[in-house]
Amino acid sequence: MTQLNIALIQMTVKAGDPEANFKHLQKQLELAISQEKRPDVIMFPEMWNTGYALEQINELADVNGERTKALLSAFSKQHKVNLIAGSIAERQESGVRNTTYAFDRSGELHADYSKIHLFRLMDEEKYLQAGNKVGSLAVDGNEAGMMICYDIRFPELSRKLALGGAKMLFVPAQWPNPRLHHWRTLLIARAIENQMYVIACNRVGTSGDTSFFGHSLIIDPWGEVIAEAGSEETILQASIDLALVDEVRGRIPVFEDRRSSLYSGL
Repeated sequence: MTQLNIALIQMTVKAGDPEANFKHLQKQLELAISQEKRPDVIMFPEMWNTGYALEQINELADVNGERTKALLSAFSKQHKVNLIAGSIAERQESGVRNTTYAFDRSGELHADYSKIHLFRLMDEEKYLQAGNKVGSLAVDGNEAGMMICYDIRFPELSRKLALGGAKMLFVPAQWPNPRLHHWRTLLIARAIENQMYVIACNRVGTSGDTSFFGHSLIIDPWGEVIAEAGSEETILQASIDLALVDEVRGRIPVFEDRRSSLYSGL
């Protein structure tokens, strides 16, 4: 399957209130799956279970992701849909990580990724542990990659995923005002330079003094924006054709023309 219908749940998140966030996500999932064009893939924002209540994150985090996994595995199995499950605060024995899960149409958890670049401007490094592996997965047999929010400022990571065969890059985020220009520019750049689809889901609403602008995006391998949300809650949808990735990579052979021996040590 090279043609996929994508649905992005651009939603509000209540910092420090997992109960409210789980209930809200369940409603949004039902709304997403009931769209006229049935989605093959649904994704939602970063840290949707707790928000950035970092001072209480150890108490609020989902222990081993058990509650999240139970809910989303059952949903994906029931509706036979792929889920890129945003990301959650996940508590493990070693500490709390910002982790995303991927569930296939049978409800199986087949990939996970913990954010490897922690955002110092929000003190993530004081409360969270960084991941230590790249986020590779397959969606209906198509190679893809996962990154989280701040990760998009590190082009080496998306290039590594592309070199590994990824044709899609999924990016859940809580990207705040006033950096909308950075958000759009970085995501478009990642699509152009890696000749892949970039699918990014941001939150909306406010948390303390911080506001979030949404503008979730689906970008094709030419860097063209094929769908963009505004600043309100919505289900953003678009269809993608992964055959376009091969076409673009064939027309401009970026990967064949790389001279990695000159910059592989960067």
